[in-house]
Amino acid sequence: MAEKFPVADSPGINTTLMPENAPEWLRSALHVTGEDVVETIGKRAQQDVLPSPKSAAVLMLLGGESLEDATVLLTHRSPHLRSHSGQIAFPGGKIDPTDVNLVDAALREAWEETGLDRTSVTPLAHWGETFVPVRRNRINAVLAHWHTACPVGVVNPEEADDVFVLPVEQLLDPANRLSLAWDQWTTPAFRINGYIIWGFTAAALTTLFNQTGWTREWDQTTHWDLHETIAGSRNNERRV
Repeated sequence: MAEKFPVADSPGINTTLMPENAPEWLRSALHVTGEDVVETIGKRAQQDVLPSPKSAAVLMLLGGESLEDATVLLTHRSPHLRSHSGQIAFPGGKIDPTDVNLVDAALREAWEETGLDRTSVTPLAHWGETFVPVRRNRINAVLAHWHTACPVGVVNPEEADDVFVLPVEQLLDPANRLSLAWDQWTTPAFRINGYIIWGFTAAALTTLFNQTGWTREWDQTTHWDLHETIAGSRNNERRV
């Protein structure tokens, strides 16, 4: 009999950060900050913009027992969405007033988008809020370890039409890394299965790899045009 997604979420459960339970191979990632991620994204022209009054939480879920078998949970946002349509992203979304805290929000959103059983997760660290001025986004990355893999998949294709567990090895492969450019701005990205991973998601992954020392040397001198590269991918983004 095929395994099923959890019938219901368990709001308010498993919402305490437990850095002491981090596996050894993830410990060096516990103290990353939102400023580190902003630095990785790269700065476009200075903009005097106020942050959005709404804050979002995303779940950066790493599975496996070591770097050799490490995985990360990612989604492809539906091209029909108004915000970040067609982008590859960590499960996540806005923090609701009913959420106990941002960990609760990240786990709830992950369940809504992928069917993730929150009891299979060990929340490890909050990287602090990342403010991305271009879209006024305030993003809180919650690093977590997927201690017991469970079934995940597309729950609502209008929100996320692809859900996949990607081997970190593929992201570390220099052949899958590239630098995107637009005007005077450059930012790291990944090319995976026809998708382009860029923006906050790529910056958070790049920061993780840099902070842990997992990064391998890759070509950062060749700059690919942002718009052309996205247009030629499977992302199907409505606008960049």
